[in-house]
Amino acid sequence: MSVAAAVETVDLAVTPLRELNQRLHDLASEPGPRHWRVVNPNGAHAIACGLDADVEVEIDGHAGYYCAGMNKRATVTVHGNVSTGVAENLMSGRVIVEGSASQSSGATGRGGLLVVHGDASARCGISMKGIDIVVRGNVGHLSAFMAQTGRLLVCGDAGEALGDSIYEARLYVAGIVNGLGADCVEKEVREEHLAEVRQLLAAAEITDVEPMSFRRYGSARRLYTFEIDNAGAY
Repeated sequence: MSVAAAVETVDLAVTPLRELNQRLHDLASEPGPRHWRVVNPNGAHAIACGLDADVEVEIDGHAGYYCAGMNKRATVTVHGNVSTGVAENLMSGRVIVEGSASQSSGATGRGGLLVVHGDASARCGISMKGIDIVVRGNVGHLSAFMAQTGRLLVCGDAGEALGDSIYEARLYVAGIVNGLGADCVEKEVREEHLAEVRQLLAAAEITDVEPMSFRRYGSARRLYTFEIDNAGAY
């Protein structure tokens, strides 16, 4: 079997996490396996962070803080749940969580795709800067807080203060929105937006959600510059 086709299995019960991450980092400049399987993660933090290579990493179990953070080019799949900050500062590539995620999923992400097939907690997509995020379940309060650009699609419900202080990100929610944040308003859904919804659902391989069920939210553009008449909204 060729090096490129081999699956490299790393058991974190016996291999230090630092060693695993160093081997994955080395793939940016050295040849090596392109498909990795990580077993016994046991909630370890910062698994598969800072990748910069066209590799596939599968994590069999639950991961801790900042899993797949600062990822570039790689595809990371978690067969379990993740804690705070999954795919934080994602640059490109894909991060797929088959379970649920804690707070700040996809925070500050600049590109790529994050898919959470369960629920995501508070502040999902906070300060997003170009990332696409698809959540099969619900998101918590203050999701997309200060989101600058990118797209957040939620197939379930959204908590309070959705899109607080949002800039130009586009938010799509199929379920109930429990409250909009400062300067976030519901907007018209045109054909171009339905096309975006279809594209995001297809990218996340979600086929049982009707695109027409989504509503769109975005910036009212009242907070770009300070005006004394709007002081109460800050």
